[in-house]
Amino acid sequence: MIPAPKPAAATDLRFQVPAWAKRSAFAGSEAEAAFLCGAALLALDRVVRADPPWAGAWRQRQALKCATVAVRMSGRREAEAELRDAWVLRRAGDEAGPSGNIYGAWKRLGRSRLELRDDVLKELAASLGLRWAEGLDGLADRVAEAKQQTVSAPHAMAAVLADVAAIGPDYEILGWWIADLVLRDLCGWPVALPLAMGQRYSAQFRAEKGAPRPAPGSPDFVRGLCLALVDGVADALRLAAELDRRSAHLLAVAPKLRAKGAGEALDLLLGDDAVPGSLTTPRLSRFASRRLFDRLLALDAVRELSGRSNFRVFGL
Repeated sequence: MIPAPKPAAATDLRFQVPAWAKRSAFAGSEAEAAFLCGAALLALDRVVRADPPWAGAWRQRQALKCATVAVRMSGRREAEAELRDAWVLRRAGDEAGPSGNIYGAWKRLGRSRLELRDDVLKELAASLGLRWAEGLDGLADRVAEAKQQTVSAPHAMAAVLADVAAIGPDYEILGWWIADLVLRDLCGWPVALPLAMGQRYSAQFRAEKGAPRPAPGSPDFVRGLCLALVDGVADALRLAAELDRRSAHLLAVAPKLRAKGAGEALDLLLGDDAVPGSLTTPRLSRFASRRLFDRLLALDAVRELSGRSNFRVFGL
């Protein structure tokens, strides 16, 4: 007998952008693109506000994606795996390096409730390898004003990006970082979800028919940003669905773990992109953590992210 086909897994609608909202090819105007973007952001907002236990890992994995694009924009070549390794495996007191500092800026964006003040801007500019320019004076006030002038997050983000990019080509990277802070504030989220920078090289910003590439401040940029955000939200929700499944399995096997510090390790896995295999905590020795991660691998509850047999790195 021919076995009956297995029923397809039900789609979890919590992590779906409405299919009609992804019809970017039919959004010929800025208003149509903004409408599609609003639908996508509503779907994202519902997941962010649910504050799932894996939200920290979600934000930090988004931070890694954005940082990889930012590093590329800065003229460097480190990929995701290289950025992750350099960050997770560095010793206390080690310098993160130029690319590591960029990665650290996006990790900070997705971890803490930052307010845009001059002191934060100066720290951020230094992390991104930018000197303090005259155009940065008063930027925090201009960002606040942009948020006051519209209820549309993409329009406020585009205004901020145009303002910062006008300081000079090197400063555009800073504008993308601030754009996610604007999105956070206009959506009313407690912490930002790194998103916008990951779309910097989106197909929505490619030049068409001999026209210049839509860049911050250009007539077509708002439309492109809206549609790029739709794509970015869809990617972020796919990642959320994956982390939801993986974290559910991790928490389901937790009672089988015997290590005294297992709870601390699980909290770190749920709260960050990656954890070193040599992790030590007040209740977990390096030897015990190795055994714990081996056990979690055997239970298919974590993934080894480096592909190495030593200096291993684990995550959901």
